Amino acid sequence: MNIVCRLGIRVSPWLLALATLISAAQAAETPPTLKHAFEAAWARQPEARAAGARRDAVGARRQTADSWLAEPPSLDVSYKTDQLNRDQGSREYEAGLAMPLWLPGERAGQRALAEVEGAALEGRLEAVRLRTAGEVREAWWSLALARIDLETAEARRQNAERLAADVARRVKAGDLSRADGHQADAAVAGAVAEVARSRGALAEAVKRLRSLTGGAVQGSISDATESTPTQVNAGVAHPLLKELDARVETARAARALAGVQNRANPELRLAATRDRADAGAAWSNTLTLGVRIPFGSDSRQRARVATATAEEAEVEARLAVEQERIAAETDAARQGEEAARARLAATEQRARLANESRGFFEKSFRLGETDLPTRLRIEAEAAEAEREAARARVELAASISALRQALGLLPE
Repeated sequence: MNIVCRLGIRVSPWLLALATLISAAQAAETPPTLKHAFEAAWARQPEARAAGARRDAVGARRQTADSWLAEPPSLDVSYKTDQLNRDQGSREYEAGLAMPLWLPGERAGQRALAEVEGAALEGRLEAVRLRTAGEVREAWWSLALARIDLETAEARRQNAERLAADVARRVKAGDLSRADGHQADAAVAGAVAEVARSRGALAEAVKRLRSLTGGAVQGSISDATESTPTQVNAGVAHPLLKELDARVETARAARALAGVQNRANPELRLAATRDRADAGAAWSNTLTLGVRIPFGSDSRQRARVATATAEEAEVEARLAVEQERIAAETDAARQGEEAARARLAATEQRARLANESRGFFEKSFRLGETDLPTRLRIEAEAAEAEREAARARVELAASISALRQALGLLPE
């Protein structure tokens, strides 16, 4: 029993290491999804990295608004002596505190502004997340289309090589002319050139997506598509509109605060003094309580109020324009999705018919009933039909992503 236990203890680390390697290998074989790519891209955004510090700043402004003083108190210490003139022992020591006070309504205004600034920050982050999702979605489906083009180009090259090999045998047997062999070889060369072009386009698409995700995507991506948004999803508030609405509320709160800040903050002053008139006099202690009230400045207040009013008017106008733009974009995205579904049905039917025709003409070509140019044309038509059908499937998935983007929904 003890031997078995000792063996188990010795073997278990190796088993754990093996399980870790297997898990890592499986994770490496699993292609990333659109959601994974978006999360990787968002983690690289400057706004995401600075979000924590900005939330701390908003929290600090809330704490400032909850304080009883408008500014931190200041300490004033002074010493007065007659040593440089009469030198009769006159001394005076004074220590005081100056405490800035809130103007009427200023504290409530600061608290309201801090609250809407927090909402504005979250709205801004949601808007940036959505913009990042749009960039990732565009790069993602461009990569998917480039991969489809390469796969269909490879299939076309393989078919062309098989046909060229068949033609070469028949040319050697005397069934076909050398001109037919040249045509078959030219078709192979064209297919090889198309493969090379598709490889270049795929590399460019991979580079674009990797620049967004920081290397999280290496070229192999998942075929999973996003779910079609429902009416419940469509009723969710759009992040761009939420951002602008929060900015409107921030401008209103800033205008209201500027309306009550018509002068500098008054100060409550509390000072303690200890002094004597000359060297033989007794020390005396006094306590001073005073208030400092500064005069107001109409021009400075009007400038602050006018600036806040202009900001509010500008953001309200932008909100109205953005609402119209999003409504139009959503309508266009819905129509684009419907068109993509109709195109997919048509291209799949075309691909099915082209493949059936390819089988008919392939058989007739082997029997000598069809010439090579016709055979090559049918082969090219079938390959193009398959390519269009494959691209239509990706374009439908891209149109669903575009609809979700227009509705303000993040990848899932």
